[in-house]
Amino acid sequence: MPKKRIDPQIAQLVRLLEQAFNRRAWHGANFLGSLRGLTTPRLLWKPAPNRHNIWEIALHIAYWKYAVYRRMVNAPKGSFPRGPSDWPSLPAKPDRAAWKSDLSLLVNQHRLLIQAVQGLSASKLNRTPPKTKCSYLTLLQGIASHDVYHAGQVQLLKRLQKK
Repeated sequence: MPKKRIDPQIAQLVRLLEQAFNRRAWHGANFLGSLRGLTTPRLLWKPAPNRHNIWEIALHIAYWKYAVYRRMVNAPKGSFPRGPSDWPSLPAKPDRAAWKSDLSLLVNQHRLLIQAVQGLSASKLNRTPPKTKCSYLTLLQGIASHDVYHAGQVQLLKRLQKK
């Protein structure tokens, strides 16, 4: 069976999302790459009280991928497996096994988002999804920018830990 041809605009958005999250990029580390090789203490380190650590940022990224996906497919709120929304709490026992589980959650949310984008018609890009204030295109560009922003934040946190 021949593979379905993806519209060039949709393919470009998929490339943008992948580059920001897990593909080689000219700007340096993508988000997933910024997490590579981190130990649990480095994931949990905070530069100051009331600041976020790398693990919390990873969960935040997973949540917002879910939020955009939910808007893309018009799914009901409340199906993200962690809470509270936006900045989900760390597991009660933040060990290596819990990190692997949360990393899997992050990768799965990205995969769901990519699948939703691949199923999107280019004619919908400038339309606004239900219960949303901006277009599909703006949402997708925004979530890619969100990944790149937080990849830089993680890189900075890693450098601050070395001082």
